[in-house]
Order: sequence, then C-alpha cells, then structure tokens
Amino acid sequence: MIEAHSLTKRYGPKTAVDQVSFTVRPGLVTGFLGPNGAGKSTTMRMIVGLDRPTSGSVTVNGKVYSDHAAPLHEVGVLLDAKAVHQGRSAYSHLLALGATHGIGASRVKEVIEMTGLDSVAKKRVGGFSLGMGQRLGIAAAMLGDPSTLILDEPVNGLDPEGVVWVRELVRFLASEGRTVLLSSHLMSEMAQTADRIIVLGRGRVIADAPVADLISGATVSSVRAVSPQAGELARLLNSPDATITSVDAQTLEIVGLTSAVVGEAAARAGLTLHELTPLKGSLEDAYMNLTADSVEYRTTAASAGAASGGNAGAPLATDPSHSEVSR
Repeated sequence: MIEAHSLTKRYGPKTAVDQVSFTVRPGLVTGFLGPNGAGKSTTMRMIVGLDRPTSGSVTVNGKVYSDHAAPLHEVGVLLDAKAVHQGRSAYSHLLALGATHGIGASRVKEVIEMTGLDSVAKKRVGGFSLGMGQRLGIAAAMLGDPSTLILDEPVNGLDPEGVVWVRELVRFLASEGRTVLLSSHLMSEMAQTADRIIVLGRGRVIADAPVADLISGATVSSVRAVSPQAGELARLLNSPDATITSVDAQTLEIVGLTSAVVGEAAARAGLTLHELTPLKGSLEDAYMNLTADSVEYRTTAASAGAASGGNAGAPLATDPSHSEVSR
C-alpha cells in the first residue's frame, strides 16, 4: 500500500505538489493522471525517496522508502527507462541490480523471459529501441518480485502487442493482491486497465475515484436519435427535463432522457427512427473536463492561425506560464 499524507514539495517560490493525500490499495490498478506540470513525476519521486518532501509524508508498505532494508523486494519502480549504463547488456544491467539484494542469475533470466528480451539480453542497451528500453525497465521493476509497482508511462514506445502485454501484466499483478500505481497519458488504455483513478492538477488532487464513478460524475450522457421526422420528435420530447440539440436536419442529440424513453415516445407517435444510440462519456472526456482549469502548457488551436492568415503548417504555440520543475 502507498499512503500520502499532506505531501508537499516546493522548489523556491514554486509549489510543485501541494497538500496531496491519497491511498493506493493492493489488489487494484490505480491510474495516476494529470497534465504536464501537475506534479505527478515529483510525487512519484518522493514516494521512492528521490526527492524529499518539504512537508507531509508518504509511505510504502507502512514505511518510508529509505527505511526498507531490501527495497527491491518491496517496490518495483519504472520512472525513467533511459537511466541505464548504455555500454552494458540488458543481462549485465539486471545482474548488477540483483547483486545489491542477493538476487541471482536464475531470477534475472526469469524477468528477461517475462518481458520478451531473450533475443537481445546480451546486446548493449545503447542500441535498444524505445520499446525495448521500456521492457528492460519493467524487467528491472519486477526483479525483486515486489508487492508494490510504480510504473510511469510503461507503454511509451511499445508496439500494439507490447501495449496489450503491459495491460495484461498489471491486471494480473493486481489480481495477485499487489499494489499497482500506473501513470500514462493514453486515456483509452487507462480506461481499459485501471480500476481507480487519481487526477492531479496544479499540484493538488482534483479527483480520486473508481473509473466508472469518475466518468459518470464528470461527463454528461446523451442519446443520438436519427429520424426523417426529427422536428416532430423534438417537439414531442420537449420538456423541462430534456435538452435537445439539432445536429442536422435528421439528427438530434438529447440530454436528460434515456434511449428507452425516446424510443417508446417515438413508437407511440408512429415516428420513424433510423438510429437510436445512447452516448456515454469516456475517461478522456472526464479527464478533459476535470483538468480544463489546470493545464499549464496550453496549445493554440491550429484553425485560429489559419483563420487569421497565419501559416497553417506552423507548429502549435504554447504558453509556458509556469516553471517546468513540477513535471
């Protein structure tokens, strides 16, 4: 279990993490989300003792990370897959890590096989692709067979097979009763993988809930109805509880009524329906709504540049209104 209590980190005048409290429980995959600059990386670094909190505390399995006698057996961490001596082979890198905890060659071979690195285990890490480096980072995190995993962007650079493998791996590890904290910017993947989501914005927790609750609480469900008699259907459904938007001549988007209510009303009136689709918000929708006021590096819409006569092919402009130390 990971427990943070009023965790705060300041760099001079900049507060990167501000009074953050949360609990990451065993048996679940907990997603850790937030815009760039929200304080996710700083928080993860404090969990494993790479940064010291200005105030507050964070423990892993009941202890501050530095108090664990054999941390590799307690916590597996992937924060930066590039943090490897480029001249070593994958096998030598893992063997050296294992030697610090009395972990032998047999376990090194196990994690190499687990992560699919068999064919490149004796090759220098400097020649690895981004995806191969990520697999090596996961192998290092799993080396001590830890009860807690902290993985920052583990699918970065992986091909589709690798992405599915990571998803299945973390789900399996959680099913064994391990604690998994997973950070990613891929909302569709997080929606399939995580059980619970913690969202940071400008250094503070702005959401901490199961995925389904997060989506239902931060998005609006609607119904899309397509009918050649859309005008009549709109008049039929008009009520104080419904918000009806005409998308085009035959398509309505209806908020406040279920698809069953819309379908039954159309049937009673003898109106033709070509489509009746319930539309539910996604995790991406919920995330965008939650973090709308917390984005520190906001892009300028490309269409705005084109409309004003600018170069449509030019890079998007950014507004770095805050220091980058809070990544």
